Amino acid sequence: MARAGTACSASTASGGRAESAARGSRCPPALPPRHPPFTRHPLSAARRCRIFLLVISLLVISRFETRGFSQMTSADSFATRLDRHLDRVTRRRGELGAPQVAVRAPGLGIDYRFGDADARFHVASVGKLATATLIAQLVERRALAFATPVAELLPRDELAGLFETTPATDAAGGASVDQLLSHTAGVADYFDGPVASGSRMRDLVVDDPDRFWSPAELLAFSRERQRPIGRPGERFRYSDTGFVLLGRIVEEATGQAFHEALHERIFRPAGMLDSALLFHSVPERDRATSAADGDPADGRGSTTSAAAPPRTAIAPLRLGRVEASRFTSLSCDWAGGGIVSTPDDLLAFSRALHDGTLVAPATLAHLAEPRNRFRPGLRYGAGMMQVRFGGFSPFLAGLPRPTGHVGVLATHVFHDPAHDADIVLNFASTREMRRSFMTLIEIERALQQVARA
Repeated sequence: MARAGTACSASTASGGRAESAARGSRCPPALPPRHPPFTRHPLSAARRCRIFLLVISLLVISRFETRGFSQMTSADSFATRLDRHLDRVTRRRGELGAPQVAVRAPGLGIDYRFGDADARFHVASVGKLATATLIAQLVERRALAFATPVAELLPRDELAGLFETTPATDAAGGASVDQLLSHTAGVADYFDGPVASGSRMRDLVVDDPDRFWSPAELLAFSRERQRPIGRPGERFRYSDTGFVLLGRIVEEATGQAFHEALHERIFRPAGMLDSALLFHSVPERDRATSAADGDPADGRGSTTSAAAPPRTAIAPLRLGRVEASRFTSLSCDWAGGGIVSTPDDLLAFSRALHDGTLVAPATLAHLAEPRNRFRPGLRYGAGMMQVRFGGFSPFLAGLPRPTGHVGVLATHVFHDPAHDADIVLNFASTREMRRSFMTLIEIERALQQVARA
């Protein structure tokens, strides 16, 4: 689930992904430009006048916004600006209430929170960062390489029907680990891709909320109801199915259940005490109590069965207009984004990812290097996104290019290298993506102003 939690949609370089008006869109929509597009033909006098007035208006607005902030040299002034913005956002969100926002920039003295800083929430496709990190760690330990063929790492019957193959290719059509990470392996997307029969997964999540989905069932959904979208390397197409395969590669390479690997190799090293894989484990902070109560979800053993999936209470979330935080069907997110966490834990994860604690800088650079256009303003690497604000509007082109990931529930985790800042957002709804990106823009502008003061 790029899903800040569920029915999501992601775009592709070649055709795009269908959107659900009822349940929201997986991907952030492009922000509409506030100015006429540039053209090569001569402009009429009236058009030049309109552009001139727009430019003047933007300058006036910019001056108005910065009045009172010309001396932004402290965390207090940053907080004042963000509080004003987020107070307005909260009023407009109605019953959704305040979003969760956390920003930490040690060099600027900023450690900001808004909303409930302690509430655990579904991170949706932000979890792909963790899966990509586990794969990168395996590469560093030489358990595999980015170029390793998928068919060398997983059983043939598990790959059957998921890839476009020929008599000359292996069971995965020659697809590599790197192609799974970069969504170029040609695998369909079980979550939001077209189906040959029956309902799409994004609809089943709402229509059958009590169903528990195992990783094997997610792969079977793509195998039985979908077709590969092309040969490996042929095109970019966002795929949650591909990340289920990456989760299985982690299990085969480590001998651990995926949730065990998360706890041992990411959560504990990063100090993430309130994070877990929903329906498969419980947070470290709760583990002692869980073990005393006989809960099998103690981070050891195989993946939990549907009979007794461990429950971690999470903050409300909306799939379209439906409140779904207690749906068992959220188990459809696994290695593609099934983590629950808190703002502080995700700040810790982002910092550990970028300071060398979890992977070496050179390995991280491989994950972050942009390769394909995801949406206007977003580029995709290998399990990581890069925001290019100029893709939203030329007037934003001077902002930094943070790297991280977003989820369908308008969840964000980004690292801004220009200000050494880590940013976490949870807007908890498939209908809040645009508003979440407007907030990310406001955060970057405020960071920029503090840095320049």
